[in-house]
Amino acid sequence: MRYVLLDTHAWAWSLTADARLSSAATAAIQQAETVFISTISLFEIGQKFRLGKWPEMAPFLDRLILLADEQGGRLIELSSEASLLAATLEWSHRDPFDRIIGATAITRGLTLISADTCFDSLVGEPKWPGRVW
Repeated sequence: MRYVLLDTHAWAWSLTADARLSSAATAAIQQAETVFISTISLFEIGQKFRLGKWPEMAPFLDRLILLADEQGGRLIELSSEASLLAATLEWSHRDPFDRIIGATAITRGLTLISADTCFDSLVGEPKWPGRVW
C-alpha cells in the first residue's frame, strides 16, 4: 500500500500513542508513501470533544492541523465527488463521518486504516480499496 487514509480514531490513537492501534495498522502507516487524513476528521474530533465524548483529545485540539504535518500526514480536502458518493452509497451505515471517510477512500483509491468493521460491508462497492487493521 503506497497510499493510506486514516480513520479518525486511527489518527487520534497515533497522536496519543494508544495501544489500541494495531501492529498491522502501525506497519501500514510506517510503510506508506503517503498517509492521508480527511479534513472531516478535524470536525469529528472537535465535535466529539465539544460534546464531552472525547476529552482525551484536549491537549491536541488546538494543534491538530500542525500535528498532522509534523507526523508527515497530508490533510485531504473533502471533494464534491466524495460528498455525493457519501450521500448516495447503498450502505445502511448512518454515521456521516464514516460515510464521508469511506467515500473518500473510494474516490481517491486510498486503503483505509480503521478498526471499524462497518467498512467491511463496502467490499462489493466498485473501487473499494480495502481496509487494514
